[in-house]
Amino acid sequence: MNDLTNNSFRHLFIGLDKKVPIYDSNNIIPINFDNAATTPVFKSVLDRITKACELYGAIGRGLGQKSEYSTKVYSESRDYILDFFKASKNKYTVIFVNNTTEGINRLSNMLIEDKNHIVITTRMEHHSNDLPWRGKCILKYIEVDENGRLKLDELEYLLEKYHGLVKYVTITAASNVTGYVNNLSYISKLVHKYNAKLIVDGAQIVAHKKLDFTETLIDYLVFSAHKMYAPFGSGAIIGLKEEFERLNSDLKGGGTVDAVLDYSEVLLPPPEKDEAGSPNFFGAIALVEAMKELNNIGYETIENNEKILLNYALKGLNSIKDVITYGDNYKIDDRLGIVVFNIKNIYHAENAKLLASLRAIAVRQGAFCAHPYVKRLLKINDIESSRYLVDSSCKMPGMVRASFGIYNSIREIDIFLNTIELIIRLKK
Repeated sequence: MNDLTNNSFRHLFIGLDKKVPIYDSNNIIPINFDNAATTPVFKSVLDRITKACELYGAIGRGLGQKSEYSTKVYSESRDYILDFFKASKNKYTVIFVNNTTEGINRLSNMLIEDKNHIVITTRMEHHSNDLPWRGKCILKYIEVDENGRLKLDELEYLLEKYHGLVKYVTITAASNVTGYVNNLSYISKLVHKYNAKLIVDGAQIVAHKKLDFTETLIDYLVFSAHKMYAPFGSGAIIGLKEEFERLNSDLKGGGTVDAVLDYSEVLLPPPEKDEAGSPNFFGAIALVEAMKELNNIGYETIENNEKILLNYALKGLNSIKDVITYGDNYKIDDRLGIVVFNIKNIYHAENAKLLASLRAIAVRQGAFCAHPYVKRLLKINDIESSRYLVDSSCKMPGMVRASFGIYNSIREIDIFLNTIELIIRLKK
């Protein structure tokens, strides 16, 4: 077990010890508890990028040695991703995108062939797995309970009620607000029982828990590199090859066709037909290198360490008077390393600003691109949650989120908790 007093994985990253200025103009080493938004970079990722620059050429566009090298490495990146998730190369393909948001938007553009198609999603979702579906189909929502967990009985109710009419269920693997991990194995079996297909927003889970397509029958998985310690503007859709062969792509242009005639074109098979323009070669190889590093560390180690940090942080927060925590903070087996909280009588944005200015602790504040979910956790209604839009005396409701990465330590959480206590004293 890694000693989490001072995390031994820090040496794997760039920039963690780069000092930043705080309120008194002193420069100190920052603490990053905003990993659910974006993660720092593995040194091995940057090394891989630097090495690849020496032989970088056009992908699939030439017979020069550098072009052939780059094309080969780019293709091998797809294969590695499929192997990483144990997804069959006969059944699935990989389409590279810029991030999860783009990937889900593209799926919503391609998969919805009729506005009367029914898609089921949840009130737990990030906006990126909610807004892209709105206006394109009939969208139904699963609610959450008082602790913010999904009411999965509602999923079966909706699947049964609209038996044969539900085309897709699109759901987050893990919440970016509470860190709840949804039971994808149970959900996938239920979805397929009613002949629907399962789309998974994997943005929050891929750096924390290993997904296995042989255990969880996912039809489409979308995720981003910038949450896997490779922030080079890439992500991927893993999806059913047969469906992509049948569907029209939402993007057209160079690299997608075998031939173009005056009034028609002959498209290449997927994934090429779904990747118009010059590919993000460096984004793809950065993503793969980060996945290799995560495998080297081991997901069992990552999960065990994260549970220690989560348990320690929650106990600390719940012991501080005037701190309000959200979600189920006692039964935490189904949670990633994310805590959300407020301090009584201190606005969430002010709290986050003080954490940064006093001790260079980076957190996230607000509603985390999950407004309907945060509203439910705060136990407020639509009118209360949107009053700030029409009343300048009101502020946007929200909370503060601290999210942990594989390099964070118990020592950092102690500093975080001590700073919260200092903020409370200063405000009194």
